[in-house]
Amino acid sequence: MQIRTVDAFTSVPFHGNPAAILLLEDATAFPENSWLQYVAAELNLAETAFAHPLPPTGGSPLWALRWFTPTDEVTMCGHATLATAHVLRTTGLTTGPVDFSTRSGILTAAPNADGSHTLDFPTAPLLPTEAPDGLAEALGTEPLTVLYTGDQVGDLLVEITSEKEIRDLAPDLKALAALSRRGVIATALAEDPARGYDFVSRCFFPAYGIDEDPVTGSAHTALAPFWSERLGRTELTGFQGGRRTGLVRTSLQGDRTHLTGHAVTVLESELLVSP
Repeated sequence: MQIRTVDAFTSVPFHGNPAAILLLEDATAFPENSWLQYVAAELNLAETAFAHPLPPTGGSPLWALRWFTPTDEVTMCGHATLATAHVLRTTGLTTGPVDFSTRSGILTAAPNADGSHTLDFPTAPLLPTEAPDGLAEALGTEPLTVLYTGDQVGDLLVEITSEKEIRDLAPDLKALAALSRRGVIATALAEDPARGYDFVSRCFFPAYGIDEDPVTGSAHTALAPFWSERLGRTELTGFQGGRRTGLVRTSLQGDRTHLTGHAVTVLESELLVSP
């Protein structure tokens, strides 16, 4: 069984967010959950995606898609969805838009002329919430704004003072793990939009076995409405990451958010253990 490692939300190898993609081309159902989790733990990337084709419905090709961190299955993942669409297109299994049946409903990925893909995801709600006790201490900075992104995403969205402060964050990950259902999105306005992005962010998910996720598509379903309201524009570009970085172009479409980015395959290998 072939495994492809794809760097998502970048066109440069060893940047963006890596995901492992396993296409179960001859399967009609997923293997046992325990086997899927063992594989994800063995590969030890932020996300491992498993996909198999579903019967045609007369529209776009339909694939079932699931995502696993090294410790848990997740409800929504942007970068591994982008990486899966990239693999389907580059291997010739799809040529146009593809629909994915997921725990978050049907998610569509459409290829663009420049080689990127645009994902159609549900927009996360931005719900007022009190900052949990210990949040400022865990982050190492005092938040300006704290919002909850709803149970489907499950993060705290935390605005802090500046792009420099985002880059310098060195949070107490053990403390952060106890403060939200999934993790913490820290964000700030870009210092200089002439650099090609409007806002910056970093994402920490230690409760799911991911200390820092380099470029998080699902987080941008909350970042897009947050910054679109403040900047008065529906189309923005976000820069995310600490050591590894990438760009996500966002387009707010009401209750849907479009996420656009590139991806590049960096590794092909073979799994020798069958389900």
